[in-house]
Amino acid sequence: MNGWLLAAGTTALGVAAVHIVGGHRDVVRPLLSCGLAGEPKRVLHAVWHMVSIDLVLSGLALLHLSLTDGTPGAGLVAWFVAAHFIAYAAAFLVVTLTVGWPRPLLRLPQWILLLPVAALTAAGAA
Repeated sequence: MNGWLLAAGTTALGVAAVHIVGGHRDVVRPLLSCGLAGEPKRVLHAVWHMVSIDLVLSGLALLHLSLTDGTPGAGLVAWFVAAHFIAYAAAFLVVTLTVGWPRPLLRLPQWILLLPVAALTAAGAA
């Protein structure tokens, strides 16, 4: 059993839970009640669901990889998931740093949840 990947999978599922519960309250409800046109609103809502599914599947994949240590291709899949979480974190950092908000690193703190998953996954893949 790969402890790093187990920790990464558990953390990823925790991130997914925070995304689903917190995101529904802080993002989805305001989005659905705003005056944005119907089609862009529904596309953004679908993207939120897509990310929810992606986070859950990534966590489950990491848990599976933690139990199948040494399986051919497992390292490549783990590196893919690590890169995936780095890309998500980078997206939040770029957006929050380019808006010009005061104390920007705390305005969109999702990167704080995403980077540990990337680091734990990379440690497990190495």
